[in-house]
Amino acid sequence: MSKKTLLELVEELEKEKALLLRGGGEKALKKQHEAGKLTARERIELLVDEGSFEEIDLFIEHRADRFGMAERKLPADGVVTGFGTIEGRVVFVYSQDFTVMGGSLGEMHARKITKIMDMALKVGAPIIGINDSGGARIQEGIDSLSGYGQIFFRNTQASGVIPQIALILGPCAGGAVYSPALMDFIFMVEGESKMFVTGPQVVKAATGEEISAEDLGGATTHATKSGVAHFVASTEEECFLKVRTLLSYLPSNNVEDPPVGDSSDPWNRHNTPLLEIVSPHPNKPYDMKEVVEELVDRGSFLEVQKDFARNIIVGFSRIGGQVVGVVANQPYHLAGCLDINAADKASRFIRFCDCFNIPLLTLVDVPGFLPGSNQELGGIIRHGAKMLYAYSEATVPKITVILRKAYGGAYLAMCSRDLGADLVLAWPTAEIAVMGAEGAVDIIFRQEIEKALDSEVEREKLLEQYRQEFYNPYQAARRGYVDEVIDPRETRIKVAKALEVFWSKREEGKGKKHGNFPV
Repeated sequence: MSKKTLLELVEELEKEKALLLRGGGEKALKKQHEAGKLTARERIELLVDEGSFEEIDLFIEHRADRFGMAERKLPADGVVTGFGTIEGRVVFVYSQDFTVMGGSLGEMHARKITKIMDMALKVGAPIIGINDSGGARIQEGIDSLSGYGQIFFRNTQASGVIPQIALILGPCAGGAVYSPALMDFIFMVEGESKMFVTGPQVVKAATGEEISAEDLGGATTHATKSGVAHFVASTEEECFLKVRTLLSYLPSNNVEDPPVGDSSDPWNRHNTPLLEIVSPHPNKPYDMKEVVEELVDRGSFLEVQKDFARNIIVGFSRIGGQVVGVVANQPYHLAGCLDINAADKASRFIRFCDCFNIPLLTLVDVPGFLPGSNQELGGIIRHGAKMLYAYSEATVPKITVILRKAYGGAYLAMCSRDLGADLVLAWPTAEIAVMGAEGAVDIIFRQEIEKALDSEVEREKLLEQYRQEFYNPYQAARRGYVDEVIDPRETRIKVAKALEVFWSKREEGKGKKHGNFPV
């Protein structure tokens, strides 16, 4: 029997690859498209730079032999893995293939994912997971559960070392939700993405409650109510564009600096519009997003979790081309008070920025923590402590600008000097105090007001006197808690200079294993 030529072997290779690249077959691929979804490989090709993707482990096969699995062929074991580039930078990607046994996760499926996670960690490149799966492969039993556990372990090991991004482009239920939850950012698509620990049928069986899959775990639910989703897109194509935009702000790993972008917006541009945007009257609301967009490079603000905890704003931007993480109170919602959800949202963002060398710009206009029994019983003490911890722990440059109100513990929580701010700037409208003037006067001058012939007139007089003496930034500036009281029109210039100066900041570790974050 003569040996085959190399050309013949290559032709056989190409035929075998062609069969495997068909995934679950033409019928299954057609069904995926009819559901309005792209296939696993189509998704990757749209996400990465054209022609850059290199697939690995195409020939992987499962080893299960029970429940009819011995006779089943599962091309690539239901997941496409490999590496490519986005804007020329290396990324590692896995994309679950719903056309192959519902994208279910078994032993070898998980092994493929963990292999490229290990590669990403070694190389120091972001990992992007595209989730579209029916969950654990029941036929493989404990091996499926072990696979999830191995992925969770690697998510945790990679946390703070490389950016981890999850795209939910189909169902993601049960234990499968916890890998995305351990990653840094979750993207969902309206009407397509579903995430829940227990689905509608289990909920109904266990509690009697009837709820649709969309209301229980759809993109809108997780973007507005649970805070699980960081970004929502209307189509898969839009989702991929958003991922590429996000990556443009992030370094590839924790030892690199964020990429510097080209900026045609002069760093020394004056912010004259701020005089019209922000009212000097402390109780008149304004849109803090307008302030952010005026301060940063034109068109550079990328808001994160924009529909969740809208009383606080977080997101990435640039000033003079330099990436900066923005945290700001939003007076348009709950008067900018801090509550449970706002504290969680801000803390997570602050810690991410600190992991990846992204300076923090904090814009303060906060009347306090939101009062009420719901907040107290929900654990506002514990949740609020997360912000204190996150800011105190962060070693990146921290620049704070106080625009108007900065009261009590909320003033401290918004990156005050005492929590390690490197530079604290204040506008002349800043009010830094333990509490609002009315409450303070009623406590401090209670006896004087009660004894006065006309208590209301006396109260108003004392109130005005108190405001004049204490409701300004100068008391704090005299004691060094505020470094400079500035003209609002010079805010961008001052911040840009501070970022340049403090970029070389270095802080040594405290020699401990890790602190105990108040989760």
